[in-house]
This record gives sequence, C-alpha cells and structure tokens, in this order.
Amino acid sequence: MPRLRLALCQLDAVVGDVRGNADRILETLARAEEAGADLAAFPELAITGYPPEDLLLKPAFIADNLAALDRVASATGSCAALVGYVGVVLPGSDTGSSRGAPRGLHNAVALCRDGRVLASYQKRLLPNYGVFDEERWFAPGRAPLELFEIAGVRVGTTICEDLWFADGPVAALGRGGAQLVVNINASPYSRRRTVDRLEVMRARAVEAGCAVAYVNQVGGQDELVFDGASMVVDLGGEVVAAAGSFREELLLVDLQVPAGPRPEGGLPVVPVSGEPCDPLPAPPGPRPAPLDADDEVYEALVLGTRDYLRKNGFTDAVIGLSGGIDSALVATVAVDAVGADHVHGLAMPSRYSSEGSVADARDLAQRLGIGLDVVPIETLHCAYADLLGPLLGGPPSGLTDENLQSRLRGVVLMAVSNARGWIVLTTGNKSELAVGYSTLYGDSAGGFAVIKDVPKSLVYRLCRSRNARAGGPVIPELILTKPPSAELRPDQRDDQSLPPYDVLDPILAGLVEDDRSVADLVREGFDPAVVARVAGLVDLAEYKRRQSPPGVRITGRAFGKDRRMPITNRYVFEGIPARPGAGATPGAGPPAAEEQTVDR
Repeated sequence: MPRLRLALCQLDAVVGDVRGNADRILETLARAEEAGADLAAFPELAITGYPPEDLLLKPAFIADNLAALDRVASATGSCAALVGYVGVVLPGSDTGSSRGAPRGLHNAVALCRDGRVLASYQKRLLPNYGVFDEERWFAPGRAPLELFEIAGVRVGTTICEDLWFADGPVAALGRGGAQLVVNINASPYSRRRTVDRLEVMRARAVEAGCAVAYVNQVGGQDELVFDGASMVVDLGGEVVAAAGSFREELLLVDLQVPAGPRPEGGLPVVPVSGEPCDPLPAPPGPRPAPLDADDEVYEALVLGTRDYLRKNGFTDAVIGLSGGIDSALVATVAVDAVGADHVHGLAMPSRYSSEGSVADARDLAQRLGIGLDVVPIETLHCAYADLLGPLLGGPPSGLTDENLQSRLRGVVLMAVSNARGWIVLTTGNKSELAVGYSTLYGDSAGGFAVIKDVPKSLVYRLCRSRNARAGGPVIPELILTKPPSAELRPDQRDDQSLPPYDVLDPILAGLVEDDRSVADLVREGFDPAVVARVAGLVDLAEYKRRQSPPGVRITGRAFGKDRRMPITNRYVFEGIPARPGAGATPGAGPPAAEEQTVDR
C-alpha cells in the first residue's frame, strides 16, 4: 500500500512581507525535509500573505512575489513543496470572461522539487461574497487538470474555494485517479466554521473516493483571523490527523492510500518522486482537544489583537477602564495577547461615575497585573462647559453633555497614545455598534476595536469562560453582575435606552447577520414595535460604523467588509417608520445626529 509522508505547514504569513514570508517557508520546508517528508504543503498565497488586496495592482509587487517563488523553488530538494503565490496569465491563455483580473493574474499554487518549479495549478472557483473579492483581482484557472506522482501516490491539488462545491475540481481529480487531494487555504475564522469545514471535507472525500488534506493559514490580518485547524481525512471522511487552532504548527502525517491503477482515460500524471523519503513511521502527534464555542471565540480575539499590534509595529496598548464589563474583557484579551507589562489602563471618572466603578477598575487592574492611572475629567468638563456656553446659549445639557464627557475621555486616551506610541483599544461591542449606542470621537476613537463583532450577551459568556479557565475570577464578579451603565447622567442604565440585551441580541442577529426583515422577526414572535425600533436604529447608525476602527471578525457577518450598506439610504423595511430626514427639503441637514451615547 503506497505511503506518503505529508507535512502540513500551518504558517502565519504577513501580507506584503514577501521576503519574510519566503524566509518562513524555507525554514519550515527545511524542517519538513529533515523529518523525512515527501511533500510539504503551505497555505494559499503564502508568498504574499492573504488577502493582498490592491497590492496586486502594483507591478513591482507581482514581480517580487515571482522572484520569491523562484528563491523557494531553488531551495527545494527531495521534499516536494506546494507553495501558494500570485501567478501571471500567460499571453494567449483562455481566462474566460472574469469581471476582474485587469492585469491577468491567477491565485495559484506551484509544485516545486529539486530546485525548480515543476508545475502549477490556478484556482478555478473564485469567491466573491462576504469578505472575499477575488474576482476583482484574479482570473479563474482554465488549464487542464493533472496529477503528480509523489512517493508512489497520485496527488492532486486545489485551492480553498475549489473544495466547497460538489462536482467541482476535487471530484474531477478523484475521477481522474487521484489518491490524495491537497487543498491549500486562507480560510478566515468565524463561529461554527470548523464544523462546516469538516462536513465539506468529508463530503468531498467520499465524492472523490480519495483522501483529502486541508492546510490553512493562521494569524490575524486586519479584521480577519485565520485559525489554522489543518487536517487530513481518509477516503471515508474520517479524520486521521489534525493540527491545533490559532497557532503555527508543522503537522506530519504518514498517509497510506489504497493501491490501484490509474483509471482508463484518467488524468495525465507528472512524475515527481519515487519511493518515500523515509521508511520509518512518523511519531503520531497528540490530537488537539477541540475548543468549546466560547473558548474558540476568545482565542480568536487574542490572536487577532496580538497580530494586529505586532504586525503594525505596536508593542503596547492603552485602554479606558470604566469598571464595566466591556473594558474588562478588552483588557483581559489584551493581557493574554501581549502581556501585562504592555497593557496600560486609564480610569477617567466624571461627576456621574460611582465610587464602585473606580474601585472595580482598580480591582481588575490588580488582578491582571497592569498599571492603572486615575485621571478625573471634572476639570476638563467644567472648562469645556464654560467654553461652549456662549455658543450653545447655556451650559451643555442632555445628550450634548453626555457625549462631551465621552469625547473628553477620547482626547485623553489619544494624547497618551501620541506621547507614548501606544495603540488605543476601543471597548464597544457589536450590540452597541449595531444600534449606534456610542459616541463619535469619544468611546469609538482608537486604533483597534477588539470586541466590535462580539454581541453583549456573548461578552458576558466570554468573561465567565475566561474566569473558569483561570480557576478563579480574573474579572471580578462585581463587574459581571452589576447593571451595565454609561454613567454619563445620574442613575443611568443601558436598559433605559435599549431593550434588554437578551432581547436585543437575537433581533440584531436576525437583522444584521441573517438579513431578516422586520416581518420575518415578528412572525417568529418578537414584539413588532421593538423590532421596528431596533431596525431603524441599525439603519440610522451606518454613518457611525463607517468611521469605526477595524476589529476582530468572529461572526459570519461582521460590520465592515462583510456588510456594505449605503450611508445615504431611503429604503424602508416593512414596519419601520420613515427614517428621520427622508423626504426632507434638500439642505435641511442630516437625520438625528446621535440618539444614543455610551462610554466604556
């Protein structure tokens, strides 16, 4: 029975770091060859990092990517390597009628061995939904399929989306005689994604009648987090090996495949290598224990935060600690991401802040081991009130005064950021972002929004999960149990302005993540008036969200690349009153400016 030693190289590439990515590939390839691997597979676009976006419009970037591929290929020896890179469409090639690829580019993988590129494959199915825009840059592959004989095993290769459709490239490779299909990926994380991937892999393996190997990128890139979780399933769809999630790993797998002749009329086979490199079996590695759903999200937040800071040159972060649950979670994630010595807290109480809030912020900082400076904003508040009084016809009041406090805190945080070079981590959650319960240039001001895709109800679960893993309350119980409040006016609570979060979050999930209508949600039993109001707030807050910093994506529909709604928008869902300003006289001014405000 043929046996192939496969190395799945789960790497954290950096977009645009062509030289550095090539260095990491070569280092990992050397380890794979030393371990006796016959074939090492690297993630999708490993040379450039994924997604390179409009770097692909720069000719020098494409040239550097091709030079790096030549450098990697030149270093290969007895271990073949599948390396993701950007290929150039050859003159006269039939690229079909893709709407993108104005410069004739392919999302491609090269098969390298013995110092040269032996063959390449171009991604055939280009995703153009959600966070993906591949038709903007790439042409679909049209070249005839072929197989590669490596260590006596017929191997086919595909790229990411090619795996996700029945009767697609994987099935064609299986019908053509493949005994193993290696699928290279840059597949971003979202909740339940690992379950979906496994189901798809099992279906493709059974359909193709061969083993399927899946290698995925790991690491954070802007708002995306890639979770790795590379794996191999046999021809029956059973998992035979798996790598861990949210960490780099070199997974070695000794894969035995049933012997059999190439089917008559099968795909052409390119000879690459003969007998396996090493007759000794690779020691079986421990199978990683699967993370539960909440721990998985938490690890995604940590990795996304760590890589955003590291890859953008930040060593330290500063956070406004209010004594509330959102800032507590952000601070805890930051400590787990970059270490307590690199996280700094600022408590900025106003005349409306309770003594308990400052005490809770101190307690949290002590438990996390981070520094905390207490900077009361009362002097600033009074000075601005004196300054603005003549302009406003009296001291700021109501919403104006509430937002003023939040903006003063933003000024303090950004001053510290400028002086120290620390990035400001904002603390707003998805529920608040959805309905505009935030202050522009106040609590929304900063460089990275750690929990912008985390609904408030999930914030509570993540805090309790983190405490459970620590074996004790890292986040104080008082923070977890007190009613959430912005503390910008006397006795303020969130539920005075919004529905309770256990009501609000399911409505938001339906409206934002599932594109449900008001009528759909009413039919499911939600209160019509509540749904209509929430839908109106979501629509109205688009202009705020467009100005918010990037943050970790953990759901299938985050605010940002996933959901691109027009700010100027008069579409009215059934059951929603006309948006303020709709049908107004041109020049009459914008709709209601800031119906909600919060500071965390």
